[in-house]
Amino acid sequence: MDVRPRLLEALSVLRDRVDAACFPLPLRGAARARRNRSELLAQLDDYVIPRLRSPQAPLLAVIGGSTGAGKSTLVNSLVGRRVSEAGVLRPTTRTPVLVCHPDDERWFAGQRVLPQLTRVWVPEQDDGGGHGEGAGADRRAPGEAEYDYEEEAGGPYGSEQAMPTVRIETDPALPSGLALLDAPDIDSLVAGNRELAAELICAADVWVLVTTAARYADAVPWHLLRTAKEYDVTLVTVLDRVPHQIVTDISARYAEMLHHAGLGHVPRFTIPELPESAGGGSGLLPATAVAALRDWLERHAQDPVARRAAADRTASGVIASLRSRLPALAGAAAAQHAAALRLAGRVEEAYEGAAERVRQEVASGEVLAGDARAHWHGHGSGGRPEELLDALTQGLTSLLTCAVEEADERAAETWRRDPAAADLAEPAAAAAEGAADRIGVTVRRWRRCLEELAEEERGEARGGPGGERAASASPEESAALLAAALLGGRRARTAGENLAELLGAQAALRLCDRGSRLLATYLARALDGERERRLAPLDRLAVPPEQQAELIAALSVLQRETQRERQREMEPMREAERVVSG
Repeated sequence: MDVRPRLLEALSVLRDRVDAACFPLPLRGAARARRNRSELLAQLDDYVIPRLRSPQAPLLAVIGGSTGAGKSTLVNSLVGRRVSEAGVLRPTTRTPVLVCHPDDERWFAGQRVLPQLTRVWVPEQDDGGGHGEGAGADRRAPGEAEYDYEEEAGGPYGSEQAMPTVRIETDPALPSGLALLDAPDIDSLVAGNRELAAELICAADVWVLVTTAARYADAVPWHLLRTAKEYDVTLVTVLDRVPHQIVTDISARYAEMLHHAGLGHVPRFTIPELPESAGGGSGLLPATAVAALRDWLERHAQDPVARRAAADRTASGVIASLRSRLPALAGAAAAQHAAALRLAGRVEEAYEGAAERVRQEVASGEVLAGDARAHWHGHGSGGRPEELLDALTQGLTSLLTCAVEEADERAAETWRRDPAAADLAEPAAAAAEGAADRIGVTVRRWRRCLEELAEEERGEARGGPGGERAASASPEESAALLAAALLGGRRARTAGENLAELLGAQAALRLCDRGSRLLATYLARALDGERERRLAPLDRLAVPPEQQAELIAALSVLQRETQRERQREMEPMREAERVVSG
């Protein structure tokens, strides 16, 4: 594929949309969606976009396979010297090794492919160990590290201390235009090695799958083969370490299995079991054992048409696979958003019920009960207004606290029955702790505002009719009467009358109206604050509503640009047909 700015731009937008997609809720299929997202990002970042930007770059053949399949020995033998450790200890390959011709080093020294891996270099050997001219620390780019064998021995890629790295080797014996990458085992016991192996395969122009006579029917390599078929990648298989006595029989069985799997066209190479296969010697097979595979790789690397065809097929296969992969990812994103809405809706419903309960109980005067009712009855007999205000404040706090606790329990019960909320129950419960204290603070603020409002209206009433009576009343008196009128319902119907006698009818009506709005504001503030705290663990997951539409839209744009590219490529053929027919 030639570099096409519009196609690259469409791919870049799609890549960003995939990167932004998130699947935090533990829904069925969410783990698969996260894996698919990571795999897709790796393919786009490590292979498709770099390949489209640099179609002239060397062909990268990734040698992958199961534990003990002989990948490192095969790479060493293809190069003609020991560049990757081969041995009986597993896993042998801890740091992936990339080998290329010295002229091609510039393509891999930077972050063009595998940008998340740090490059490390083998220092130049005094014994002329075949590293090629210019090898060593002087070739390092800024920020790159010199290779340290002891550091690698300190732990595999999957350990906590190790950093994700790729070791770069150059050798003039390898043909220009071809690079080999020895990947960790795809079935390694170390999780980090398995993940890195899958990531490296995503960066390949050619997958070279290595298996053995003892393990060619295992599930892991066949999963890799089915994935290669799905993405229509350029694939080669190597049946390694086959005993001479059964080489014909095993080869035929393997070919039959590939044929039944729809992979009969895949090039197959068989390497017999040899003393060098054990890895106890030089780690090199005879040149004749790998000659056929080396010839195939050299032909595809050095022939521009063959090289472009191999790279185009893999890149086009990945892009074509997006037609099924992106809708599946978008569907998972839609399920996440729907689940988030469902969970939020349960909390909203519970708090709407709490708000309705508070409105009804305030209207019916439920706050004016217990101590508050006793203080109200005593108020007309010379009781202190501060005590009535205290009692009403406590009563309103208790009413709100009970309503919030009931709403939290209802929400928690619905979340407990919903698998999507499995990871949210504990943080949501923690967020709800301390509600009584927070509500108490809010109610006390309301009381202070109410007292200020009553004092302000009392000051204005002094200049009107009956101003002498308003001036003689204490500020706490008008505030207590206002609170009783707002919270006492029918039980405190005389509070409004007393307030009118104290401040005048118009001033009392105006004060009650302003006080009613103030009360509604603070009731909503208290309930909304607790609802938001209850929803905070869900909100922190940040499940955006638009990610499904954005994924589908990005895929649509990419498909349109891909179709334009096909039409552009077909135009010379159509023109030739018109010339011939005309």
